[in-house]
Amino acid sequence: SLKSYENCQNSSDTNLNKRTKSIYTPLELQFIEMKKKYKDAVLCVECGYKYRFFGEDAEIAAKELNIYCHLDHNFMTASIPSHRLFVHVRRLVAKGHKVGVIKQMETAALKAAGENKSSLFSRKLTALYTKSTLIGEDILFLDDSVDVEEAAADVPDNYLLCVCEHGDNLKGRKKGDIVTGIM
Repeated sequence: SLKSYENCQNSSDTNLNKRTKSIYTPLELQFIEMKKKYKDAVLCVECGYKYRFFGEDAEIAAKELNIYCHLDHNFMTASIPSHRLFVHVRRLVAKGHKVGVIKQMETAALKAAGENKSSLFSRKLTALYTKSTLIGEDILFLDDSVDVEEAAADVPDNYLLCVCEHGDNLKGRKKGDIVTGIM
């Protein structure tokens, strides 16, 4: 849970899980750091050819996606194959969750050839999806096994509001220009 993540931050030894008295793995520590930044999102973490969910995110994914969830080291975990990521992202978003996709920033081949071959893969949040931001080719056309008409019918209406407090940059533009979205 997030409280156990926060306990890790408050501990003098950040590698120690206070609840279980066991040591966090480097991947778990990396996840904890990401979860502190994106507390309200269900995070999918790329690990090789699959995406993993940890802790409460794993329990949410297991319930909503009907996938298996089990204890691995210090956290509950669940996983999905990487080629089905956006099928599952769409399902989670449709159920009302904000979903963050955390990708590996280096490949195994580059890592093996580099000086940091024994270190943890660097990862960062590359996308954050909600009902209003679930757009784009990567979401609409998934793969051959997904019926395109069914997928297109399943996409929610997208609404996004942006408020600009400083209108200095809007000089010379018509107020209420629908084409550019300026209202």
